[in-house]
Amino acid sequence: MVCHLKSVRQSRGLSQIQLADLVGVKRQAIYDMESGKYMPNTVLALRLARRLACTVEDLFCEQAAVVDQPLTLVEDEQAWARSRVAVARIRERLVGYPLVGRSSLNDGLRPADGLFSKATGTVQLFCSEANLDNTILLLGCDPAFSVLSSHVSRAAPEIRIRCRFASSERALRGLAAGHAHLAGTHLHNKESGEANVALARSLLGGAKATLIGFSLMEEGLMVAPGNPCAIRTVADLAGHKVRLVNRETGAALRNLLDDYLDRFGIPENAVAGYDQEVKSHIEGAQMVAYHFADAALGLRAIAAAYGLDFVPVAAVRCDLVIPADLLSQRAVSILLDTLQDRRLRDELITLPGYEASRTGAVIAEL
Repeated sequence: MVCHLKSVRQSRGLSQIQLADLVGVKRQAIYDMESGKYMPNTVLALRLARRLACTVEDLFCEQAAVVDQPLTLVEDEQAWARSRVAVARIRERLVGYPLVGRSSLNDGLRPADGLFSKATGTVQLFCSEANLDNTILLLGCDPAFSVLSSHVSRAAPEIRIRCRFASSERALRGLAAGHAHLAGTHLHNKESGEANVALARSLLGGAKATLIGFSLMEEGLMVAPGNPCAIRTVADLAGHKVRLVNRETGAALRNLLDDYLDRFGIPENAVAGYDQEVKSHIEGAQMVAYHFADAALGLRAIAAAYGLDFVPVAAVRCDLVIPADLLSQRAVSILLDTLQDRRLRDELITLPGYEASRTGAVIAEL
């Protein structure tokens, strides 16, 4: 038997003590039911359902048999014969990402939602159908997405945001392919106008979507403490005296570098390390921290986390791109409400190089 009493109770804003008083039992009885130690009799089950304005089946149901389900695996070239995967349901289709290599790590090994079999193309799920319905998959590379995820979970404990690292271009391509609910993009604006809007319009192929502001952040060059190479601008990268590590094609930071090199009239081959690439802000910071490079493209917040100095180049806005047909999904609605919460903004502005003046603002409708 599966008990959903806790999630329903919390969604109604009730504590265990408050619910116990409403149905005439002790708090310990509510605790024992929610922890699976005790199943109520018919009278108590009906009383709970009436007080919580739901059915008994919403609160208590039989454990469904575990059946492997078809899964669309993204980045399947990384998958093993049997891989741990992060899973979300997107437009009635199960989409999964392999938890292998760097994607399997956070502070510890990331927990999986299931096991994917390459031979059958199916997943053995560890989580319930309700978990999948309450999961949002977000592609992007703003490290503050984990802060957003935490605030959403506080507002609605049953909602999960799965953040998958991807460059701005890769995130939008994944969104267009139906491999995510949301995408984050943070290109710097040029004279031609809003770069995030232009890229989203280009890659979404005419699909309707809304761009919502998330953060403003400082991008630039992460350098060793004390800035021993005396780097002041992008122009100081020329001359082969400074070892750079670049980002991959399609990354917003690579576009930023290329734009500034073009402004200064500096050819790519004049920058030592231009062809040496890393795939995240953190990898770049590690290269500088371990003295394998003198400068890496990244964010002030990441430089600060690694004890590095920082040379600012531009302030950019990170936007969330949300397809129009997913805006009404409950989990997405809660995320949008959270973007309006002052507490989220208060935390964002404490991050080095971050600002929150456009958080929650509608940037554009496509």
